[in-house]
Amino acid sequence: MTQAARFRELLRRDGMIVAPGAYDCITARMIARAGFDCVYMTGAGTAATLGYPDFGLVTMTEMVDNAGRIAAAVDLPVIADADTGYGNELNVTRTVREYEARGVAGIHIEDQGFPKKCGHLDDKEIVPRADWLAKIGAAAAARRTPDFTIIARTDSRAVAGFDEAVARGIAALAAGADMVFLEAPQTVEEVAAVPRLVKGPCLLNVVRHGKTPEIDLRDAERMGYKLAIVPGLLLKSVIGICEQALADLKSTHRHPPLLKELTVREAFQISGADEWDALRTRFRNPSEKREAAE
Repeated sequence: MTQAARFRELLRRDGMIVAPGAYDCITARMIARAGFDCVYMTGAGTAATLGYPDFGLVTMTEMVDNAGRIAAAVDLPVIADADTGYGNELNVTRTVREYEARGVAGIHIEDQGFPKKCGHLDDKEIVPRADWLAKIGAAAAARRTPDFTIIARTDSRAVAGFDEAVARGIAALAAGADMVFLEAPQTVEEVAAVPRLVKGPCLLNVVRHGKTPEIDLRDAERMGYKLAIVPGLLLKSVIGICEQALADLKSTHRHPPLLKELTVREAFQISGADEWDALRTRFRNPSEKREAAE
């Protein structure tokens, strides 16, 4: 079963999928080790690993390459940020094919103008509804398997109001999208209204200190959401831990204690050391194995 098909199977089950955000293979493996069913590749986190803010400065090939590495590192469906699709319907067609070829289970494409910015920043610009819907239709047509999930993200709440955002979400489902991502509803009432008004599968973006009020994910599930992404959890946690560890090193001149102490071996195990060690002697005959051990 492909990961795209596996993600579709998860969507058919009751309840809501929670997908923490990974920005590299280590964070993706940590999500898998923690027992989650899905990984979300964060675009903001991907941009940060390349030294840029989430201002639309990262190219499609850079995003696709990171998504491919993450998808290869874990045995879980990976849903990835695909920004605006990187152009018009032609660009969107290639974008879908590139992500799909890397083993990604699905992507979201938004209606911001390009260059875009984080959905929880001010002064966003959106494209006309018809232009975005054309790209959603192109994305749905470009996939080689219907299992690949197309998520339509609209940032219109901040620019044109909640009613327009809902209308765009409904229209996107009619244009071929499989799920609606209404970015940054601004009240709990709006959060609750999205699945009820859109009448289709919906994604909730959980951003601490963002535009959307924080809610218990169990409440989001009861509201009818099918997928919740938590893109900044690991990135922001790592930033805080690194700042503190570096400050301690500079002030004490000694290696500071870690939040979780790991041996060198344990750290490498996160990246698959046990699997790779097993390959060292797997293809040797028994006598060669003994000689290698000696």
